[in-house]
Amino acid sequence: MMNIKPILLMAAATLAFGACQPAANTTVSNSNMSASANMNANAAKTTAAAPTQDALFAVEKQGWEAWKNHTPETFGEILSDKYVGFAKTGRQDKAAAVKSMTDAKCDIKSYSWSDQQMRMLGSDVAVLTFKAAQDGTCDGKQVPAEVWASSVYLRDGDKWKNVLYAENPVTDPNASPAKAAAGSPADKTEESKPTDAAKPDSLTDSLIAVETQAWDAWKKRDAKAVDSMMTNDFMYVSGTGRKDKAASIKAWSEPKCEGLDYTFSDPKGVSLGKDVALVTYKADVKGTCDGKPNQPHLWVASFDMKEGDNWKNAFYTDLNR
Repeated sequence: MMNIKPILLMAAATLAFGACQPAANTTVSNSNMSASANMNANAAKTTAAAPTQDALFAVEKQGWEAWKNHTPETFGEILSDKYVGFAKTGRQDKAAAVKSMTDAKCDIKSYSWSDQQMRMLGSDVAVLTFKAAQDGTCDGKQVPAEVWASSVYLRDGDKWKNVLYAENPVTDPNASPAKAAAGSPADKTEESKPTDAAKPDSLTDSLIAVETQAWDAWKKRDAKAVDSMMTNDFMYVSGTGRKDKAASIKAWSEPKCEGLDYTFSDPKGVSLGKDVALVTYKADVKGTCDGKPNQPHLWVASFDMKEGDNWKNAFYTDLNR
């Protein structure tokens, strides 16, 4: 699919009064109880219910149907104002993503999903991951037959809106890195202009510091250090599928590697609430692992959660660019 697709507490009071309690005290107790109940009821009104997987995938389906039926106006309602996506030309904001969908000439015959999952990052950010099969062309290029997709939603009042969409063509985990496939999500919007280069700010600096520590640990093959940068329920999604924390640490520390190095550029942090943030950036990578060259050019989307005073990586995906 295109790199834009984004739902839809009761207060309890316990009565425990002695039968011989004076009437005046009973009145005060009832008054306090009533005030407490009102406070709890008001708190309940401000605590929105958690989304269901079915509800969020219903919104996701609206995006895919808009892509299939070429109705870009739908995205104006589905995408968050904080939306971040990736095209061949680079990072996209909401306006660029909608324009890309408007300009793209796609003929999508069919699509289907499998292995859908949802996980929450705090109470206001939901991550959908799934495998998609698709048959069609965009701008005359065949879209990948199968992709692993990551679609992230942010609570916006009583709605959920898409804040990031990324997909990778399904790949063999034993195969060497390949060039970006024609018809990949980036190619579906290749005519759009990139957004302005990110400007440094304190949030971006904090988040990219976490990324640097994690990449340094990977470079040194330090499994313990890699572990320390992740939340307990960390997840990574790539063309080979999902990996939990244990599988990710194994993949990033056990292979025998030589000549590892990396550089970051164009980082941009986005706050998604008090304790959740997203940083996107380019990574240029050198070296080989188990005799195979590493993917040399990546766009990274990394979601962090705050634990105490520290940011830790909770969800990570990267795309071959």
